[in-house]
Amino acid sequence: MNKDSIKIFCPATIANISCGFDVLGLALSAIGDEMVIKKVRNPGLSITKISGLDLPKEIHKNVAGVAGLAFMEASEYKGGFEIEIYKKIKAGSGIGSSAASAAGAVWGMNYLLDSPFSQHQLVQFAMAGEKLASGVAHADNVAPAIYGGFTLVRSTEPLDVIPIHVPKELYASIIHPHIEIKTSDSRKILKTSISLADGIKQWGNVGALVAGLYQEDYGLISRSLVDHIVEPIRSILIPGFDEVKHEALGAGALGCGISGSGPSIFALSKGLKTAQKVTQAMSKVFENMDLSYDPYVSKINTKGIQIMTL
Repeated sequence: MNKDSIKIFCPATIANISCGFDVLGLALSAIGDEMVIKKVRNPGLSITKISGLDLPKEIHKNVAGVAGLAFMEASEYKGGFEIEIYKKIKAGSGIGSSAASAAGAVWGMNYLLDSPFSQHQLVQFAMAGEKLASGVAHADNVAPAIYGGFTLVRSTEPLDVIPIHVPKELYASIIHPHIEIKTSDSRKILKTSISLADGIKQWGNVGALVAGLYQEDYGLISRSLVDHIVEPIRSILIPGFDEVKHEALGAGALGCGISGSGPSIFALSKGLKTAQKVTQAMSKVFENMDLSYDPYVSKINTKGIQIMTL
């Protein structure tokens, strides 16, 4: 394989997963961006092509560029890189569009240099891109994009990422209604304090969800996919959310919630057939509202970013 150029698949991600605001995330198989990263002699970093979305090529204004600069500042490499970005994940969709670009840039650059940095360090570099996108250097999208599977971000200062077991029969349904909600805007409406009672319920669900994933206890997973803090506030920004959730659960989903900051809505199910049925039920709500949308059914992506054939 030519080690001067690489094409990669950068997965979409679901963050928060109901009860795990800013700490839990998972990677998807069914949708992701593609990137081509080239190692060049001339020092510096440049974005030479962007297709799919109208995004800035200026390095300091693009999440891939900002993450790439963080990588290069820590690297001993004296040459440069050129980046091509093929966006398949819509901006503001709630399934990790900015994270895919930021994570893909640093992962590809690292690969071309024979991997001098660990996954842990790559997440730190990618977080610089997330800070540009949302104003907060969160890791709940970039961590699963880089590690694959489920991840728990115990802390960001210092960074502590824990990969979590993925049950074999777990599938995700995602419905992306064609409205845009910026992460920075959706954060502004959140409360800065919560009641002790809500905190206790939320901590219980996070702990139980992690236990359920390791034990492959789908009943426990289902009981734990409840958000007492963020969803009640953010759901008012998403037309038809309550009805979509009701239909998803009625069709057999283990749980349903807001993907990241929205507007995408996710559901987790046991088995592909149930996930397909859930996706159809969720889709009908937006069809009845005459609101365009994109539906996805996906296995959990346990590998994260992957090499594609050039």
